[in-house]
Amino acid sequence: MVRKMFGVAAGLLMLAGSTAAAYASPNGVWELETRDTRIQLELCGDGTQLCGTLVWLSDVDYNKQYEPFLNAPVANAINQISPNRWKGAMRLFGQNITGTITQRSEAQMTLQGCAFLVICKSYQMLKFSP
Repeated sequence: MVRKMFGVAAGLLMLAGSTAAAYASPNGVWELETRDTRIQLELCGDGTQLCGTLVWLSDVDYNKQYEPFLNAPVANAINQISPNRWKGAMRLFGQNITGTITQRSEAQMTLQGCAFLVICKSYQMLKFSP
């Protein structure tokens, strides 16, 4: 469960960009590099905040334990701290995470997140296109 939680947190962190140039909107479905989790992200609030929902888990990971988290919010109005970069609290698989999402390009993000203030991980996410 902690692995899955960090996977989602990492995916969200990839939305925020550390470069000065602003990329296209982060709106869309983003898939973790592990290809087992997808998150729908969109700008929300005043148009600069980021919201996200867990929308898909691979068949291997989709079971009764994770079913309650599917289609549930994982990020609610995370604040933009610079162009292509958001930071804030997320709720992943029932766990509270603090993290940063950085959009690296039109199709790539990095999610860096910590749970319990000591367990930290970074994940890459790619824009998903069916």
